[in-house]
Formats: sequence, structure tokens, C-alpha cells
Amino acid sequence: MEAVILFPAIDLKNGQCVRLKQGDMDQATVFNDDPAAQGAAFESQGFRWLHVVDLDGAFAGKPMNAAAVEAILARVAFPVQLGGGIRDMKTVEGWLSKGIRRVIIGTAAVRDPGFVREAAKAFPGQVAVGIDARDGYVAVEGWAETSTLAAADLGRRFEDAGVAAIVYTDIARDGMLQGINWDGTIALAKALTIPVIASGGLASMADIERMMAPDAAILEGAITGRALYDGRIDPAAALERLARAA
Repeated sequence: MEAVILFPAIDLKNGQCVRLKQGDMDQATVFNDDPAAQGAAFESQGFRWLHVVDLDGAFAGKPMNAAAVEAILARVAFPVQLGGGIRDMKTVEGWLSKGIRRVIIGTAAVRDPGFVREAAKAFPGQVAVGIDARDGYVAVEGWAETSTLAAADLGRRFEDAGVAAIVYTDIARDGMLQGINWDGTIALAKALTIPVIASGGLASMADIERMMAPDAAILEGAITGRALYDGRIDPAAALERLARAA
């Protein structure tokens, strides 16, 4: 069995590597002025994938940190998945041609599900859907708006579309170091056939242990940000523990 993937996260704001609390752009902590160096550090620590979000792009609806993303791509060899401001085929094609392994479509998945289907068909295995939920309902526009659409219902729209993964974020926990909403995330994974990646609140080695429980085996992996940056999770210990459980 392949190990559950632990995705280190780089969130980009104004070209810097930051972390937010509950998606609030006014509560940004800068962790690194050099995102490319941060990506290279994660690769050297043994991580197998990198998760990148263009936060400014998520609000603007178009790429806003392209230079930082391209700098990361120039420095690392491991696969990178990218979300934030990906709302049309031109943007999807542009990022994939530059070396992004998988694009994550969030707001447009709610507003224009046909676009997701078109992209997933054109680029098999390279299109993921980001479902960001507040109290179980999907939030859009950089989490500034909450829709009336339930997270599972949005996921079901793409069951037959060839989507590579669902990145599921519980906004209430994101950046708060309260632990991932395992029950909600696993319930979503059980409701769908698309692989689900957990995001939002991974806080400690206890969450790494929780990733290895039998019911969590249904997940493709989990994303961690703040806990890595402030030392609550030791990369070597976490990756070794996940590898031993595989």
C-alpha cells in the first residue's frame, strides 16, 4: 500500500510565503520572503508533492503570483499542485505547460461546472477540485462568500468527469492548529469515488497518527502548513511514520 501523502503548503500573498487564519487576508503571517527557497527546502526534507495556493489570485480571479510560482517550479523537481485564480482554460493550459502537475479549481467549480468537466477531459489526471466549506457549505471567491451548496453535493457533480482529486478544506479550522476535521473529511471521501485530500488545521504529530487509522486510508493525503512552519510537526519524523505505516 502506498503511503498517504503529506503535502506541505506554500500560500502566496504579495510574492511571499504566508499563512492565514480562517482564510482572512488581514490575518497573514509571513514565514518566508523566498517561496522558491521554501519549496526547495520541503523537497530536500523528503516530501513527495508540494501544494501551492495563489491567495491574491483567489480573490482577483486570475493569477497574481505567477513570478513566485514560476520561481518555485524552476527550483524543484517534485510535482506541484496549484490553486487560486484558475477560472478558464487558458489559465489551466498555461500553468500545465509551465510544469504544474495538477491545477486545483475552486470558485469556478461552483460557478461553471462545465469548465471543470472540459478541463478534466482535456487534461486527464491533472485537474483537481477545491471544495472549501464553512459549516458544510461551499465558500467561494477566496472564501469571502458562502453558497447554499453542500460540499458533498458539489463533489457528486464531478463523479464522472475524470477529476483527479478533491481538496477539501474546513475553513473554520484553517490556520488555527485545531486539528483536521477528520469526521467530516472522511464522510465526504466515503460519499465520493474521487480521491479526497484533507486540508485545514493539521496541527501536530497526533494528526499524523490519525492519518494512519484504518478509516483514514480512504484519503489520498493531507495538507499541512502552519504546523510545519512553526515546528509543531517534524518533517523527518512525520514522513518516516507515514512510510512505516504503508
